[in-house]
Amino acid sequence: MSNAYNRPDQLSPELRRRVLETARRLGYPGPDPVARSLRTRKAGAVGLLLTENLSYAFRDPAAIGFLEGLALACEDAGTGLLLVPANPEREDVAAVHRAGVDGFVVYSVPDDDPHLAAVLERPVPTVVCDQPDLGNVDRVGIDDHAAMNSLAKHLISLGHRRIGVVCMRLARDRNDGYVSLERQRSAHFHVQRARLAGIAEAFGEVGVDWAAVPVVERFDHTIASGASAAAQVLDRDPQITALICTSDILALGALSEARKRGLNVPHDLTVTGFDGIREAEQAGLTTVRQPVLEKGRAAGKLLLDSAERTRPRSVTLTTELVVGATAASPRGVVEERWFGP
Repeated sequence: MSNAYNRPDQLSPELRRRVLETARRLGYPGPDPVARSLRTRKAGAVGLLLTENLSYAFRDPAAIGFLEGLALACEDAGTGLLLVPANPEREDVAAVHRAGVDGFVVYSVPDDDPHLAAVLERPVPTVVCDQPDLGNVDRVGIDDHAAMNSLAKHLISLGHRRIGVVCMRLARDRNDGYVSLERQRSAHFHVQRARLAGIAEAFGEVGVDWAAVPVVERFDHTIASGASAAAQVLDRDPQITALICTSDILALGALSEARKRGLNVPHDLTVTGFDGIREAEQAGLTTVRQPVLEKGRAAGKLLLDSAERTRPRSVTLTTELVVGATAASPRGVVEERWFGP
């Protein structure tokens, strides 16, 4: 009977069917998975650590794409996937300690997160996706600095110099407002820190004083947050010509706020995002597309690879600048190009 459950290739399909049918009639549910894990010392599952509420994995488009890629890698390896949510505003790490998994994929957390610390205390393999870049742990990600820098240079080539920025949360403490230079440079979310630095570097090269650029942070990653942050920037400086958002979700909110104010995008206001989600493509958003599904698959493969680990491994995936319909030259620059100085 054991072969019917554990080694089906050892039996003919017909014999296995008869064995399982007999077991069903006798009320036998099969081998106890807990006893099996004690014997093999394998849980048969990968843990995915999310420092968000569980629903985030099924609501955020980029997270959904990553989750699909990770699930595909787990399917290929014949292993399960356990979601381990970790509320960003709570310190309780019991879910990490209780998780019966053979390894963890950590999805985009700050470097000071207690749940991350709890994961690293477990004697199992760990792969970090995106952030933080710890240096001594396997990681899958993109070059966020370079990707955002290329987008900023595109806006510069269009003639933009007066800009505003809307960014995702920079730390575990809630700050729904303007961001100081110190908070930007010391951000515990490395991805956001890198994206802001990429913008700052590009505009600094053409003489823009980064300290004078309004940067607004939002703790919650929603379209409504993007709209309210855009309103905050535009209320402070109605003359900005471009609003750079560090995610497509925030950018979609900014587009909504621009329409509410009667602004023509892109002629009155350029709006850009980051991620390349389907909703952004449908909106014609100028953005950076990153391979979120492949990122999840690569993280899973890296974790499940049984090869001997002699040093931390890193996988850097490529991104693509998508020039959509939400970016154009400011009106004054257009006039100069057509009619001369």
